[in-house]
Amino acid sequence: MTTATATYAVSGMSCQHCADAVTAELGRLPGVEQVTVDLATGSVQVDSRAPLALDDVRAAVDEAGYDLVPPER
Repeated sequence: MTTATATYAVSGMSCQHCADAVTAELGRLPGVEQVTVDLATGSVQVDSRAPLALDDVRAAVDEAGYDLVPPER
């Protein structure tokens, strides 16, 4: 049962391999139920059972070899 959905901007993704790597790393985070990557916009939507800590998301994206783009203020 998904209770939290968040969308993140990720820089450097340009192909399906990129999307697969980011999906795999984010999918390892506790509570993550689904990861959807949109290569055209460079965004990643994460559905999880509870809100995820931004540092955990950043670390997973970094592990995949990409950078989480800070949200605009």
